[in-house]
Amino acid sequence: MVKLIGAVLILFSASMVGWQIGRYYAYRPIQLRALLVALQMLETEIVYGLTPLHRAFVKVGNRVTEDVGKMFLMAAELLVTEKAQSAEESLRQAMSRHWSHTALRKQEGDVLASLGQVLGSSDREDQQKHLRLAVTHLRGLEEEARVEQVKYEKMYKSLGFLGGLLVVILMF
Repeated sequence: MVKLIGAVLILFSASMVGWQIGRYYAYRPIQLRALLVALQMLETEIVYGLTPLHRAFVKVGNRVTEDVGKMFLMAAELLVTEKAQSAEESLRQAMSRHWSHTALRKQEGDVLASLGQVLGSSDREDQQKHLRLAVTHLRGLEEEARVEQVKYEKMYKSLGFLGGLLVVILMF
């Protein structure tokens, strides 16, 4: 009886590990899409709405998903409280706090960090060009993430279950 309970626990645990890894591959394209939408909204606020950067960050942060929105809200807070000297620094600090809570990778972080160097330090047209460049780059990364999702999500879910099954078979 104890062996049976142990076998079920091992199978369940291994399956959950596989599901967690698979979930990472499922969330990445979703969060990339949210980041793309956020940058497009930021472009609209800066270029057409003439909104100050900290208010634009707040508007964007409130409109996108929680994982991505927290970074923009934190960056706005850092700008308002003057804990950050520039938009680049506020965005970098916000990313350092919230990036680990997302499924996004270093590549996306590098795009956002390079965008932060321009935000608030150049004219609207230049910011618009850089925002569009970042959006274009992120679209390519989103396509890669979708390919990886199709390729790896189901594999890791199955691998978790099958790995647990192997351990159970070896146990008996």
